[in-house]
Order: sequence, then C-alpha cells, then structure tokens
Amino acid sequence: MPRARIGLWLSLTLRSTRSLCRARFMEGQPQGPPNPAGMENGTEPCGEERASEAQETTVTEGAAKIAFPSANEVFYNPVQEFNRDLTCAVITEFARIQLGAKGIQIKVPGEKDVQKVVVDLSEQEEEKAELKKGANLASGDQPRTAAVGEICEEGLRVLEGLAASGLRSIRFAREVPGLQSVVANDASARAVDLMCRNVQLNAVAHLVHPRQADARMLMYQHQRASERFDVIDLDPYGSPAPFLDAAVQAVSEGGLLCVTCTDMAVLAGNSGETCYSKYGAMALKSRACHEMALRIVLHSLDLRANCYQRFVVPLLSVSADFYVRVFVRVFTGQAKVKASASKQALVFQCVGCGTFHLQRLGKTSGASGSRVKFSAACGPPISPECEHCGQRHQLGGPLWAEPIHDLDFVGRVLQAVSTNPGRFHTSERIQGVLSVITEELPDVPLYYTLDQLSSTIRCSTPSLLQLRSALLHAGFRVSLSHACKNAVKTDAPSSALWDIMRCWEKECPVKRERLSEASPAFRILSVEPRLQANFTVRDDANPSSRQRGLKRFQANPEANWGPRPRARPGGKAAGEAVEERRRLHQNKRKEPAEDPVQRAARLKTFPCKRFKEGTCQRGDQCCYSHSPPTPEDTAAAASPDHPKTSHQNPPGSGVAAGPGVD
Repeated sequence: MPRARIGLWLSLTLRSTRSLCRARFMEGQPQGPPNPAGMENGTEPCGEERASEAQETTVTEGAAKIAFPSANEVFYNPVQEFNRDLTCAVITEFARIQLGAKGIQIKVPGEKDVQKVVVDLSEQEEEKAELKKGANLASGDQPRTAAVGEICEEGLRVLEGLAASGLRSIRFAREVPGLQSVVANDASARAVDLMCRNVQLNAVAHLVHPRQADARMLMYQHQRASERFDVIDLDPYGSPAPFLDAAVQAVSEGGLLCVTCTDMAVLAGNSGETCYSKYGAMALKSRACHEMALRIVLHSLDLRANCYQRFVVPLLSVSADFYVRVFVRVFTGQAKVKASASKQALVFQCVGCGTFHLQRLGKTSGASGSRVKFSAACGPPISPECEHCGQRHQLGGPLWAEPIHDLDFVGRVLQAVSTNPGRFHTSERIQGVLSVITEELPDVPLYYTLDQLSSTIRCSTPSLLQLRSALLHAGFRVSLSHACKNAVKTDAPSSALWDIMRCWEKECPVKRERLSEASPAFRILSVEPRLQANFTVRDDANPSSRQRGLKRFQANPEANWGPRPRARPGGKAAGEAVEERRRLHQNKRKEPAEDPVQRAARLKTFPCKRFKEGTCQRGDQCCYSHSPPTPEDTAAAASPDHPKTSHQNPPGSGVAAGPGVD
C-alpha cells in the first residue's frame, strides 16, 4: 500500500507540473484561429479572415474567381470544368421547371428572351399554366422573376456536400438564378477557411454559407421534410458510396441529386468484388463498361432509396473522361417502389465472343387501368454455353435496365446551351455530348463496338456507316453512344448481328486454316448466315451530330491529365520535382528504347552458339562474339558448383538474344 500511495502522489505531482508549464508557455504565444471543433454540427465558421498564404494560386472559371494554396491541401482539378459547366446548366433548367410551377421566371445572363426557353416537364401543363396566370394577376400583371446573385425566397436550397475550395458553390451563386441558399460543406478546417475567403472574394456571402461537418451527419440532420435540400451535389474523391444512403433521405420530394464517381477502375470491372461491396453489383470487363458503370450507379441509388419508400428517376447520365456523372430526381411512393425490381437486370456475357443477354429481376403484369401484379421473372434467357461460340457465360449485375436519360429534359438543356453558347467555356463539348445522347436508343441497354465484332472473327473492320446501313436495311434500329465513339447500340438480336458479320467476312475473307477449331472465330464462321446483309450506305446511317461535326468525344485536355492526388493536410507543393516525377511516371511500364551502339556492345559479350557448332556464316558481321573461350571460362563451366546460365537470355537484358537475333 505505501508503494501504491507514493506512485499515485508522484503521478499527480507530475501532471500538475506539466499543466503549469504548458499554461506558462501559452501565455507568451499569440492567439491562434478559433478551434474548428465547435463547427462540427454545421455552424458557420466564417469569422476573421486568415492572413494570405505565401504560396497561392488564383483561378478564374466561369463567373467565379478562386484562390487556393499551391500545396495540395485543398483538392482542385481543372479538367472537371466540363463537369461543373454541365451541372450549372442542369440545375438552371431544373430551377426553371420548379419555379415555373410557382409562377416565377428565371433570368439567365445571355438569354435574349426568357419566355423562349420556359418549358415545363410535367404532364399537367394546363393546370400549371393556370397557376402561373393566377400568380401573375395577383402581382399586378407583373410576373415574378429571379435573377442571378439574388436571394429567391421560394427558390432552391442547394447543398454541396464536399465543397473543397468552394468553386462549385460559388459558381452556383454567380451563374444559376432562382436560389434561396447554397450550403458549401467540407470536413477539412483548411478547406472551410479557404471557402470563407473565396466567398468574400466573390461577394456571395448572402447566398453561400460555408459549413464544417461530416457530409453524412449534415445530411442525416436534414431528413425532415421541411429541412430537406432541393439539390444535393456530391463530387467526392473516389467513390460516393458512403454518402448515398444519407443523400437519398436529405433530398426533397422531386429534388435533384447529382453524383460523380471517379473510381472507374472498380466500376469498369477490374475488381468485381470491390464493386459489389460499394455499389451492390458485380461489374464485368466489357467493351460497354462505361455504360455499365452508369447503370450500376443508378441501381445503387435506387436500391438505397427503396429502403425509405423512395425511388429515382434519371434525368441525365454521362460518362466523360475518367468519371461518370448522374443526375436523378428522387420521389416517394410505395406503389412505384414495388416496380423497382422489374427495372433491374442481371447480365449474362459470353467470355468468347462478348455476346450479352439481360435478365430482369422482376416482372409486372396487368392491363392498363387495372391492378398491376408484381412477380419474379423467369429465366435464364440463355443456355449454359453460348449459342454462337460455345463458350461459357459470366454473370454480372444487377444494374439499371430502364432508360438512363430523360430525353425531354436533355433536349431542353441542349436548347438552352445552344441558344446561349457564350455562357460556358465548354459549351461546344456540352452541345456535342448532349446531341449524341438525344440520338441514343433509350430502350436498348449496353452496346457492342466495331473493333470487338471484327476482332472476334479475325476480319477487317467495316466502316461505321457500312455496319449501321446493314442494320437499317435489315429493319433494325441502331444508334451511337456518348460513352464510346465506336459503339453500336441496336435492338437487333445477337444472331442477326453475327449474320451481318458473317456476310462481311465473305466480302473480306479470313484464312480459315489459321483459325483454331476451338476458337470463337472458327465456330461463328462455320455457320452459314441466314440473313443476307446489304452494306450499301444509306443517307440516314450517318447521324446528325456526326454530319455537323460536333465535338462529341473530347481529346486529352492537357498533359498528364486525369484524377489528381488526394488532398492531404499540410499538402506538398506542386513544384518542378513533382512535375518531373509525373513525367517519369508516364509510360513507366514500357521499357525505354536501347541505344543501338550499347546493344551491339552488350551482345558482343556473349559467344555465338552457331560459331561453336561451326555453322555460323556471318563472320565478322555476326552480332555475337566469335572469340574462343578462355581456359578460365572453360574451367568455370566444367565446375559442378558453377550454375548453368543461358547465353541466349542475359539477365536483365529484356531483349531476346541468341542465334535468331542478328
């Protein structure tokens, strides 16, 4: 007991001494910024502005001017300007629809006539027109308007859950009319401090309210119907999966949910088990992987919304650069949620020829106007072996099997951007991508590609117009896809598609003797086509977007472009050393070309095998050594402890050496 009391007394004495020393030390220190712990529950941290940093970069994008540190403390990727421009265009049209139902017209800078683009997506157009008329008469025949940068009391409440520098939120405030408030949230204290400075720099403090909180907790705190957000934008670093459950609960009835996914390696099938753990679906390696990624994300959103008797309606789904972006509206309805199972499907994909089939998870039955009955679907739609090449099938999904775009809404966004091209820096690309989307077949999931079809049967590739014309001549529909420039999206069955390729092979024959009897090409070509294809080019085979030469598929926007490194506390300056490392990492898996002089000198160190056998006829022109072996080399080669090495493949050379290389 005495020892225990002495130990307790010593620990208390040391603790009090340490506290006294710390207090005396802090007395001589200047007062630092306020503790960000008090902002965890969503309180506004904007107080005194922090002094300007020594290393800082200023970027102007759209109508916003943003200052952010040169060090990698706050995330910013200039390549995603197309993403931000498209989001501003979509939210503008969404605000036009929502406020138009309340009799409020929005004024977009650059639009000559406001009435020109005002169109309602709702089916009850007459009723809403009467509401607009009544509202106008009540205000003295003066229609209410909402302009950019002004607070609209009945406007949209927007949340950007992961705002970083606040660029997107500030652009909303300066470019999108009809907003009531914009909450720019981030969990990083450094990012929130930077947002406060950028908000003051752009004079939008009356609209943009920076918050520091966990995005999930902030959305969970706004589950009540009166506190929900009309628009929620999620653009995380990597996967948005941790935020989707909270997002579908925090968005208002009929509200807009915008989600970006940059983990394309997972969604494209490189890691199917990881995709299942994040999105609840198995991704397959396929030429249609980009559209499959969009459908997997939509399936994941609808699945999470169904848990709360809600469902999603896709407005626009885009695959661009290294990410996918989806815009969906969220509604509540128990009857509609029951139909969600019939909107999902599994994918059976042949590992040999790439032919795919979809199997719906559920089905609905019942005449129009009567009670709808929901039941499980029957399947599978295929046999264990592929009917074309005899290979096995892989199973992927489930994924969204319904249309991924609302073509009416896409057409309105396209019209607004086309009539006001100076509004966005990437207007040309937006017009090109949306034009291709309006030409896509909405009821045909996934697609094939030209190179996939031709490489499967080992023949030359037909032109895009020839294959499209053959499908049109056969009575099928066909379109492009914005996700791939060589895509062939058609409602033709796989048997008709392979018949067309068999007919093409007859015009450009393949040497059958070079094909293995077990290969997919041999098995497909061994069957005579039942459909006689006509490859005469038709006028309607060339889509309008291709004829007009629109910028449909973007080239690399800049050197070393792509996903940027994750922002880290303290950051690391992107100086010359970082740029040099990025340059060295390009093509790091490719071996650099060897200098011819060094290669010749290296090969001369190896003896010529044909010279030893007396059959080398090259003489001095032989690239290998013709010198007789020394006695030391002979003794070393005869020693039992000496390992035998092949002179044809020198270690670390990476180049095949031997009699066959001269």
